[in-house]
Amino acid sequence: MKTTNVLLDVDTGVDDALAILFAVAHPGIALLGVSCVAGNAALPQVVQNTLKVLDAAGAGDIPVAAGATRPLIAAARDASHVHGSDGLGGIELPATGRRAVAQGSVAMLREQLLASDEPVTIIALAPQTNLALLLRTHPEVAAKIERILFMGGSASVGNATPTAEFNVWHDPEAAAIVLDSGIQTFMYGLDVFNRVSVPFEQAEALQSSGRRAERLAGALLSHRIGMGPGHEPVYTGLIGDAGAVCALVDPDALRIERLPVFVELAGASRGQTVVDRRQFPGEDRMHGLHAEVGLTDVALEVDADRYADLFLRTVALLD
Repeated sequence: MKTTNVLLDVDTGVDDALAILFAVAHPGIALLGVSCVAGNAALPQVVQNTLKVLDAAGAGDIPVAAGATRPLIAAARDASHVHGSDGLGGIELPATGRRAVAQGSVAMLREQLLASDEPVTIIALAPQTNLALLLRTHPEVAAKIERILFMGGSASVGNATPTAEFNVWHDPEAAAIVLDSGIQTFMYGLDVFNRVSVPFEQAEALQSSGRRAERLAGALLSHRIGMGPGHEPVYTGLIGDAGAVCALVDPDALRIERLPVFVELAGASRGQTVVDRRQFPGEDRMHGLHAEVGLTDVALEVDADRYADLFLRTVALLD
């Protein structure tokens, strides 16, 4: 099996934790480091969550670095209504002896990229603030990045707003910088994110497993998500961000189209990923009314059962 060098960029909430478990477990992934950014929770909480999840996964000495505490321009916001005030839905994990490296995320990412003999895939499961800062501060690293696979955006509806997905909406300028960087990009957005789930009975059974990683996965999958004022939290069983890591190792389970994508930066649709699915040029292109837009691989459909099974089989490899 071919092994891919991977750097994760996370804002460790419930589904980032599932993604970390999967990335550590999968034999086709060599995890070089984990970069943290504020998003689902404040940065210090994100870092602690990440370190504790790596413990639960029995991971080796993987560098973890603290990055941006807020978006490039917008005010910081969190997703505590989804992930809980601690980012992990109130799941208590043992204290960790791991420590984040002294250098920040941008420095750690640069160091790992330049030291790698092979191209590196960056999997971004969070607002892309760290990546935008990296590319603007150290453009020389672009040559070492094979592609950026990001969980974010949508070719249909949003969740943070009617048109915008949370990770992109949280820092749309950063997402725009990444999409405009010239680096190959892959969008695992809400169109597929919301499809892959584990039945409640399976999630509940995992919590009785003899393996600590499976117990944690079961607890994370069983976390009930608040759907807004007046609504009771509901079970979704979504593997969420872990699906984006599944996309790296099993892309054949997806229907993917290479399409023009850009981020709307103003107005009511700020944060929307505008995905151009037209078969023929429209008036904007015919009359030069819009700048040329780069192409992104966009996941539009997924074999949901296949990814759910892949996730469960992979996490079962951990102690």
